[in-house]
Amino acid sequence: MIHNASQTRGSLFATSAMVKMGMLAAIGMVLMLVDFPLPLFPSFLQIDLSDVPAVIGAFSLGPAAGVVIELLKNLLKLIVGSNTGGVGELANFLVGAGYVLPLALIYQRWPSRSGVLWGSVTATVAAAVFAGVLNYFIFVPAYAAVMGVPVDAFVQAAAKVNEAVVDLRTMVVFAIVPFNLIKGVIIAVASLVVYRILRPLWERF
Repeated sequence: MIHNASQTRGSLFATSAMVKMGMLAAIGMVLMLVDFPLPLFPSFLQIDLSDVPAVIGAFSLGPAAGVVIELLKNLLKLIVGSNTGGVGELANFLVGAGYVLPLALIYQRWPSRSGVLWGSVTATVAAAVFAGVLNYFIFVPAYAAVMGVPVDAFVQAAAKVNEAVVDLRTMVVFAIVPFNLIKGVIIAVASLVVYRILRPLWERF
């Protein structure tokens, strides 16, 4: 069972909590640099495990801590260097927070295996839909503007691996949303495995 965060939520700005959040944010930033594509998805959709530290922080310190870790992680990435003019970091923060927050809130209300399960399912679906909407209206056009290419360049790249993609709308439906569904499952499993392994050390820190 994951440790109940009720006893740490009220001390978010305690020294130990701030140290933990800073450490997790730094780890998350490093993990952002280690990304890789998934088969059957266009190469511009890269997956990384940088949300795992935020999930761990949210479980142990509460929902607000998870969002703070997501924010700090992306601010650190901006300082290190961004090749997307900040668009990628903003997208990562918003979608990451959209994943971590519902998961942590549900677990906070039901601190049990069922809470973790349903929280993970809800978070995965919510983040995938959120990512789809944001990419359709904001991020794909913003990426295109920063890179100096038409939006259709992304559509054509996605169409090469999925013939169902014919425009931006179908790219969101058949590429971006499914990609984020798979990513959500991977993040949930990785977070649980890592937290269970590190929990004895983490609770003494």
